[in-house]
Amino acid sequence: MNPALRLAGAAVRTAGAISPRAGAAVAMPFFAYVARPRAVHADDAPTMSRARRRTVRIPGVDRRGVDVVVYEWGVGPRTVVLSHGWHGRASQFSALVRELVAERYRVVAFDGPAHGDSAGRRTYLVDWLDTYAELQQRYGVFDAMVGHSFGGLATLVAAAGGVDAARVATVAAPADVDELFRGFQRMLGHSDAVSAGLRDRFAVRYFPEDPEVFARLSSVRRALPDGIPLLVAHDRGDRVVPFSESARIAAANRGAFVLPTTGLGHNRILAAGVLLDAVVEFVSADEVPAAGPVAVADPVAHAAPIDAPALEAQHDSEVSGSRIAAG
Repeated sequence: MNPALRLAGAAVRTAGAISPRAGAAVAMPFFAYVARPRAVHADDAPTMSRARRRTVRIPGVDRRGVDVVVYEWGVGPRTVVLSHGWHGRASQFSALVRELVAERYRVVAFDGPAHGDSAGRRTYLVDWLDTYAELQQRYGVFDAMVGHSFGGLATLVAAAGGVDAARVATVAAPADVDELFRGFQRMLGHSDAVSAGLRDRFAVRYFPEDPEVFARLSSVRRALPDGIPLLVAHDRGDRVVPFSESARIAAANRGAFVLPTTGLGHNRILAAGVLLDAVVEFVSADEVPAAGPVAVADPVAHAAPIDAPALEAQHDSEVSGSRIAAG
């Protein structure tokens, strides 16, 4: 744990010992805070240098407005939108960008507020939703949306809530915003009572007029509309978002195809051949066959048109050389 998180955890636990309400009050600013953005990896820099850059304006966490940096590659008529996760940036998708551009897709990605080259120090999930709305105004229907981690949850929430996307793929995504609270609690080590208080503060602060906010921010309680195919990729050894989240997502979205991987962690999976091939195949298929029912306890058993084990074996050597740091 970095020093800032260690100090934050100590402050929250100390306040929580006085009262859960005090602990939640101390925790609240940290829940939206983003540390210094990660640097662009040298291997990703050439792809990012070829992007067409612009900004879109969204309300932002303080509703005063923030500029979000948007990147675009390719000129095809079909648009794929990529969404990074918490403390991520668009450059993490460079390998997938190259694959999709080679297939003649227009690829659009962005750095969320307080991430990458975008301004700010705080953000929350609705910033991703506001960005999708702005992008849809420009590009129309998305042929596909692909989201990693926090960005995967945002993608599911957006597509369930009216953003027009033909298909969705998630990578290492949590199933609902409650998992974000659980992950935050695991990092800082505060009590269940403090976590419950933080959850209440979050709802009141950001959604004061929405009594069903946690249902709206859940892929479990609000599934994708019928007819939107879903690919759920997740590594069994993910130490950031539990692998069991893939089963929760797939169980709630009965058209889902699950791609389990091994040895790729939370971030390395983004550049692994098995993931790149699966996403390109999923996005570009003329028709995605209907999938069978999913077993909640064993997402690996879920029937899928993608031969995940064969793809994984085919790319073992490529995966072992992947240069993205493990999550």
